[in-house]
Amino acid sequence: LFSSRFVGINASDINYSAGRYDASVKPPFDIGFEGVGEVVALGLSASADYTVGQAVAYVKAGSFAEYTVVPARQAVPLPSVKPEFLTLMVSGATAYISLKELGELSEGKKVLVTAAAGGTGQFAVQLAKKAKCHVIGTCSSDEKGGFLKSIGCDRTINYKTENVESVLRNHYPEGVDIVYESVGGKMFDLALNSLATKGRLIVIGFIAGYQHPTGLTPIKAESLPAKLLKKSASIRGFFLNHYLSEYKMALKHLLEMCERGDLVCEVDFGDMSPEGKFTGLESVFRAVDYMYMGKNIGKIVVELPHSVNSKL
Repeated sequence: LFSSRFVGINASDINYSAGRYDASVKPPFDIGFEGVGEVVALGLSASADYTVGQAVAYVKAGSFAEYTVVPARQAVPLPSVKPEFLTLMVSGATAYISLKELGELSEGKKVLVTAAAGGTGQFAVQLAKKAKCHVIGTCSSDEKGGFLKSIGCDRTINYKTENVESVLRNHYPEGVDIVYESVGGKMFDLALNSLATKGRLIVIGFIAGYQHPTGLTPIKAESLPAKLLKKSASIRGFFLNHYLSEYKMALKHLLEMCERGDLVCEVDFGDMSPEGKFTGLESVFRAVDYMYMGKNIGKIVVELPHSVNSKL
């Protein structure tokens, strides 16, 4: 049994709460995907590997809760209860595994990251830089652009003030080799058209469509076969659940980098949001709104305060 201290917000929380991941589940049901906290009680089989008070992280449906029962094999021991570690569980692992398995990164490749200053975009930017790639990141403000430059992004594009299409056409006439795409809709079309010969577009989400009644935004896909053929290009979808065999190794590497200070794990507690910091489960809906307004820099995390009198 874990006592949660921090829970992570994901763009897909809306898809999950709308019942799109499992149509058989009827409300009310628990939501949320990830948390970090301390062990407060142990089952018999878990007592060999864990101790009460130990810091742990977990990825489990229904993690928006003060207390969560997690099978020992699904828990990840942590050096301490830090929100930075939570950024790695879903967001960091998604970037790490998808780029490693599908990205085929190598020195000098041009990598476009959409929503680059977001929870997972920040890791795609840094991991591509570590692979000695040239990284282009789209974002929605100059403040986000500044953050992206600070983590090594070579070219930032503020899509509110610049035309992404013309920037890519003028500065990267040969196209981009890899796209890490989480926006969907018009951004997907634009990214597809910007691919270089043998370019690869990795779809990790399409946040532009999640609030749509069907969860989808229309794309201009009629000419897709011709576009792919013309460039020998490919589109690959990535869903973390299908790569769990790679997960432990990826997380171990990410945690090591985070501990060494080789990886910026930016956390956004919503201090700049209208009603202030996201504290307590009741602020989860504010945190989701804040994400969909495109305000966050880094991973949105909600802190769960623990009263001394808290009773199990």
